[in-house]
Amino acid sequence: QVQLVESGGGLVQAGDSLRLSCAGSGRTFHDFAMGWFRQAPGKEREFVAAINWNGGKTYYADSVKGRFTISRDHAKNTVYLQMNSLKLEDTAVYYCAAEFSGTFQPPILDDYWGQGTQVTVSS
Repeated sequence: QVQLVESGGGLVQAGDSLRLSCAGSGRTFHDFAMGWFRQAPGKEREFVAAINWNGGKTYYADSVKGRFTISRDHAKNTVYLQMNSLKLEDTAVYYCAAEFSGTFQPPILDDYWGQGTQVTVSS
């Protein structure tokens, strides 16, 4: 069974940092682009960041540029999202997603999805 499992969410204060992890299992994701989306209450899911199959290219939503960093570790079949200088508006459920590199057209990733991890930023 192929799975993406997110972890690392939690409750933090504005200005704090968090690192989310997304571990893949059931297959290797070395030839997949991977990324993060988020969905705040009452809002549509939105793209946050993506990284291509070899980590050579990254993509970010304007709202997180300069604050968030996406990275991946092939040995661990894992993608990370380092979130710094968190703001109240970053509060959302964060989802990991993967798209086969041959069909990857950022910001669309739709082959596999995780179940999400909650990030809550308080004042």
